[in-house]
Amino acid sequence: MLTAITGINWGDEGKGRMVDLLSQDYDVVVRYQGGNNAGHTVVNDRGSFILNLIPSGIFNENVVNVLGNGMVIDLHHLCGEIENLRRGGIRITPDNLKISDRAIVCMPYHVDQDCLEESRLADKKFGSTRRGIAYVYGDKYMKKAIRMGDLLHREAIADKLADIVEWKNLTMVKAYGAEPVRVEAMLEWLERYFTPLSDFVCDTGLYLDQAAKAGRNIMFEAQLGALRDIDFGIYPYTSSSSTIAAYAPVGAGIPNHRLDKVIGIIKAYSTCVGEGPFTCEMFGPEAEALRQAGHEYGAATGRPRRVGGFDVLASRYGTRMQGADELALTKLDVLSYMEEIPVCVGYELNGRALTDFPVGLELDQAKPVYTSLPGWHCDISACRKAEDLPREALDYVRFIEKAMECKVRYVSVGPERDAYILL
Repeated sequence: MLTAITGINWGDEGKGRMVDLLSQDYDVVVRYQGGNNAGHTVVNDRGSFILNLIPSGIFNENVVNVLGNGMVIDLHHLCGEIENLRRGGIRITPDNLKISDRAIVCMPYHVDQDCLEESRLADKKFGSTRRGIAYVYGDKYMKKAIRMGDLLHREAIADKLADIVEWKNLTMVKAYGAEPVRVEAMLEWLERYFTPLSDFVCDTGLYLDQAAKAGRNIMFEAQLGALRDIDFGIYPYTSSSSTIAAYAPVGAGIPNHRLDKVIGIIKAYSTCVGEGPFTCEMFGPEAEALRQAGHEYGAATGRPRRVGGFDVLASRYGTRMQGADELALTKLDVLSYMEEIPVCVGYELNGRALTDFPVGLELDQAKPVYTSLPGWHCDISACRKAEDLPREALDYVRFIEKAMECKVRYVSVGPERDAYILL
């Protein structure tokens, strides 16, 4: 069974907690895109953890976790993440963590360039996490990047890095007026942070191909959501990689295999970190109450998330882009304080009702159309069966299921591993 766990919206839907839960039935979990620019928060009997690069299957002892070729990896950050997990009692060895030799290294100069450009843009900035993601992916496609496997051949890396740094300084020095990148400093950085990782690097595509052919269950874990996809998201306010399920086998290194199932993760209300159109956005005390109830602050950045009611158009579009076979609805319990629950059921543009999620200028100018559904106004965090839910809560789930034209299979009523209902 090859299953993708993907985000339906802008990210932060709760993919990590669902991967942690469902990976108990899988042999391998693969991150297939992105870098350390977003975080997955996992709460289980081992503690509370924030993961940026390592797959959320790491807490299950029998699961092998893979960082795929579609990822960009900040070695310094990865070393720190491994150390934090080990301090929490989590076992990490080359037997349960493997890094693709084709994954791209996110260098310090990528981070510097990201910060310089965001500062230059000022009030026109993209809302970058300033972790170098756009610039390392740009260098990947300009064939000016270093891959993890390159670092296994240290005698050749100095010359390759010197050529890249010479080219990079044309931008850093002559465009931004910044201090030049020093080859010696970059070599020292690589030596310091790659050395403890070298035993984890291998041909993960071959490993996964053999695992799939042997009938092992493989889960693909996405970062961010459909609306942050470089092609199908709210461009240019997107990530720089493909977040959709269709890319999973490619970013994992096994494009010769097909997915059997896609589980879309969707939040019971809407949140967004960063800049860009967010049509359903709420403001003022109403928004702050929802933000506080859901503890809506970015796992990677700590930034307050923008919030809104459940967005039918955006979510239906994300469900279609992901090709979701079923949905996991998260954070339903957060809405328990509301007497009435606001839902964005459509958009309006110049007096015209929009029935499909728009792009470009139309999305920038669209206005939300809100309605309200009855709240249940009681704590549901102890519910473990559908019949435990108040009628209004179950009606809300069924409303979303009908609007998405896709079955809601899981309902999360708390951050803990067992705080969910199987429908």
